[in-house]
Order: sequence, then C-alpha cells, then structure tokens
Amino acid sequence: MKIYVRERAKIKEGVKQPRYRVVAIVGDKDDKVKVAASHFRKVELEQLAKDLSAELIYLEPMPEEEHGKMKK
Repeated sequence: MKIYVRERAKIKEGVKQPRYRVVAIVGDKDDKVKVAASHFRKVELEQLAKDLSAELIYLEPMPEEEHGKMKK
C-alpha cells in the first residue's frame, strides 16, 4: 500500500496548522481505508503509514511558473 501526500499550497512557515494533504491511497483491492480528515501533520501521516504497513510518498511541489499550464 502507498500513501501519496503533498504540502498544502496556502500554508506558511511557523503556522500551527496541519501541513500535508493526502492525495491518494493505493493498495490491493481488498484494502479498505476510510480517511475522515483532509489535512494531516507529518507525525499523523507517519503513524497512519506505520499502522497500515504502507509506504509514505511525498510529492514534489510544482514550480510557480508551471501553475495553470497544461502539458501536451
């Protein structure tokens, strides 16, 4: 099982809010995971991955100049 996460776009350094958002959870057909929250702290994600025996994958942010552009 893999859990894909990314940093939130509108979060600033030093703010006491959850910094990450789950983008996708990929696993076997029989694996069922229900996520109730939309934003997570890093330690929460690490605990979730540990309990599910899942790999945590941090997605790279898109450069500002690429926002809104479609690649062909």
